[in-house]
Amino acid sequence: MSNFTFEKTKIEGVYIITPKVFGDERGYFMETYSEKDFKEAGLDYTFVQDNQSSSKKGVLRGLHFQKIHPQAKLVRVLKGEVFDVAVDLREGSPTYGQWVGAKLSGENKQQLMIPRGFAHGFLVLSDMAEFAYKCDDFYHPEEEGGLMYNDVDINIEWPEIDAEYTLSEKDQKHPTLAESGITFKEEK
Repeated sequence: MSNFTFEKTKIEGVYIITPKVFGDERGYFMETYSEKDFKEAGLDYTFVQDNQSSSKKGVLRGLHFQKIHPQAKLVRVLKGEVFDVAVDLREGSPTYGQWVGAKLSGENKQQLMIPRGFAHGFLVLSDMAEFAYKCDDFYHPEEEGGLMYNDVDINIEWPEIDAEYTLSEKDQKHPTLAESGITFKEEK
């Protein structure tokens, strides 16, 4: 019996994953990843790198991808809350250019599984958030790519918050999807 619920989203390959949480008066315990359970759900990834960040309310990171070595990511929030987004960039995909989003928080403990071939980003909704994710390929800084977070053709419905969005200088200069011309060949 799996310790996870794997919920399909409107985009093939992207899942919202909810772990079983075992709690009592002392606190709680949960598995955050189990290779066996993920493989049984059809999610066969070998993760090679874990990353973590801390961000203030209104920080928007993304939309990021790697051009030559695209990464699958399993993302979650340890503390706080974010609106997490994946944009389909897979060549020939019926959902190319479409996005899926989910509110991830330390409270709901949900995760988003994002396969290779997607741009990824998130907006911090709480006063601060600690964000962690696993990648199935290493970070290659020379391959960084990105899309403008507010591209009207993608039309992500970012939540309204009582703070200004804060983007890095690099994230403010990303092209739109049409300008980038980026696509990733789907893996068989």
